[in-house]
Amino acid sequence: MEGTLSEGEENKQSNKNRKYRKEKPWDNENIDHWKVDKFIREDNKHHFLEESSFKVLFPKYREKYLQQFSTDIKSTLNKHFIKFEINLVEGYMCVRTTKKTYDPYIIIKARDMVSLLSRSVPFNQAKRVLEDETFCDIIKINGYIRNKNKFIKRRQRLLGSNGTTLKALEILTNCYICVHGKTVSLIGYFKSLKIVRRIVIDCMKNIHPVYHIKELIAKRELEKNNHFKNENWEKFLPNFKKRNVQRKKIKQKLDKKNGKRKSVFPPDQLPRKIDIQMETGEYFLNQEKWKKEKREKKSKKEITDIMVDKTKQGSKASS
Repeated sequence: MEGTLSEGEENKQSNKNRKYRKEKPWDNENIDHWKVDKFIREDNKHHFLEESSFKVLFPKYREKYLQQFSTDIKSTLNKHFIKFEINLVEGYMCVRTTKKTYDPYIIIKARDMVSLLSRSVPFNQAKRVLEDETFCDIIKINGYIRNKNKFIKRRQRLLGSNGTTLKALEILTNCYICVHGKTVSLIGYFKSLKIVRRIVIDCMKNIHPVYHIKELIAKRELEKNNHFKNENWEKFLPNFKKRNVQRKKIKQKLDKKNGKRKSVFPPDQLPRKIDIQMETGEYFLNQEKWKKEKREKKSKKEITDIMVDKTKQGSKASS
């Protein structure tokens, strides 16, 4: 039929971008590129030349919990030849390498573990970060929205009623999620961490996590079927369009007495007695009368004072 291409022509079109690219030994479908190989003692037989250390602050309310689990934290880090210190006076935890440490990346893993503990992640979950195929991510969610009430509502949306949406995300992504304060702490495989980070940021940008959950369920079903392995999944995934929801317009109520629309603004302030007198001019006339009366009273007082002084002088002269 006309309009159809043969297999050779299709391959030519697809390989147009890879015209000068040579085949590499890792261009094989059987190789898992996401796999992380374990670091053994034989890979690095010598000790480090310099000591590396990290200090992480923790809040005061976390002090009691960390003091309780300090021995467990020390024992787990000692297995990887990392020294752990906790200062309750200044409120910080410190991890540093020793002469026995052979893994160069374990100090970063220890730092991540300590920072997760300070972010209210339980010890049983935080120690998983020390494994080779487990990673962590701390997302600061307070910068995506200014309004405090909106921030609380969207953070609650991520948790769901009785933590249902959070549990659903944990099951679908095989990732531990801890929402606390202004941060979201994640522990899991870095492929799933990338997905959860996108969901959390979208939630703070007013995109409900339910849409992402539906998409993840659809992807999981498609992964099981080998027939759809090399096909485009866009037509199978749910497509949610943005809608501009029209809100109800507030109708202005009619005043029953006058039959007029009530104004949105408050009524004008009623005039005082002095304001009315000033408008009519009565206030200024009264002021003139008041001045006259004041003068008369003053003159009368002066006369009485003179009379009193004269009587006093006459009584003194007679004596």
